Amino acid sequence: MDSMLGQIQGIPLNHYLIFCAIIFSIGVVGVLVRRNVIVLMMSVELMLNSVNLLLVAFSAHHGDPSGQVFVFFIMALAAAEVAVGLAIIVMVYRNTKSIDIDALSKLRW
Repeated sequence: MDSMLGQIQGIPLNHYLIFCAIIFSIGVVGVLVRRNVIVLMMSVELMLNSVNLLLVAFSAHHGDPSGQVFVFFIMALAAAEVAVGLAIIVMVYRNTKSIDIDALSKLRW
């Protein structure tokens, strides 16, 4: 049992840390670089999912299910964000005929 303390189902915890850091970094680059609203929302979802995976990994590592409970709350928040975000994208597209973020400056009066 002690040999499995640093591993979750045979995968060391530091592999989870590195993987989640890479996925989160890809999401941050997507938010900062891309100007498309849909890609921007996908990048935010990617960052949320990397945090979810890390919470589950730490929860399994410590044997405490509270991290997995937080994951359900984050998933509910992400679902609400997608619903509101898609409604905003539809309204922006109706007004500007584009989903580019730069087109949002046309909505000012």
